[in-house]
Amino acid sequence: MSDRIPILLDTDPGTDIDDALAISYLLAKPECDLVGITTVTGDTKKRSAIAEVLCNAVGRADIPIVAGHAGPMGHGPGQTWLAQYDKIAHLPHRLDREPNSAVKFLQETIRSRPGEITLLTIGPMTNIGLLFAMDPEIPSLLKNYVAMAGAFYVNNGWETNCVVDPISTKIVSHSKRESLKWVPLDVTTKCGMQKPDVEMLFQGPLLSLVAQMAESWFESVDHILFHDPLAAVSLFLPEVVEYTSGTVHVEPDKGLTSFEPGEGPDKVALKVQPEALFDEFFDTLSRI
Repeated sequence: MSDRIPILLDTDPGTDIDDALAISYLLAKPECDLVGITTVTGDTKKRSAIAEVLCNAVGRADIPIVAGHAGPMGHGPGQTWLAQYDKIAHLPHRLDREPNSAVKFLQETIRSRPGEITLLTIGPMTNIGLLFAMDPEIPSLLKNYVAMAGAFYVNNGWETNCVVDPISTKIVSHSKRESLKWVPLDVTTKCGMQKPDVEMLFQGPLLSLVAQMAESWFESVDHILFHDPLAAVSLFLPEVVEYTSGTVHVEPDKGLTSFEPGEGPDKVALKVQPEALFDEFFDTLSRI
């Protein structure tokens, strides 16, 4: 049996630069069997194109990339800003992927490998909320589910992935599952890097490409927070975060999150080792 971890990634590259960083890490990690990438929120064709360009940079055209739902489900602000696409638009890619196809792909892939797949979500939960609503058995067929989502003791419970689509977040939080591991702002905001360090360290076929996309990001900020890479790294280096068990609550109108420690179906990361994150991330990317 292979020691590689089969992972389905649901992501929204093109808005915050950290999605591209997480994709790069998974592509570079030998222990990662990336069985598919699905995109969510806004123009999912362009988001899929960003994922495609990253995969092509390391010769991984074999990875299925499937465009998902623009969202949100019911109500919510959605997320349409996609400036990073312009930075890679000159590179070869497709824009003919059929939107709204991610839910079917996720369902078929998970059902074909019951108890094997780890689901990693680092964007709004529209695809996953629709999937769990349509097929409530799916959560129980996953081996593991990790989400970069939520804010529990910081930011007044406001976190983008949750508030973009409150109803989908609520559906996911109420799904019948063994556990869901939340990697929230409480820990991800402690993992930052300033622009000069990014310019120095982002080398190689993937990170140099991400650096190009980051030019649009740095037009308004002077640092990067490794929200999504932390969630990805936690799959292979579990000790990078420390979880507390309990129950996550989602306010359905605005998607604000709160946490009740104790017995419950959730594990929330509340402690982090930033140095371990950066060591693992850059060591992995240096090997390609």
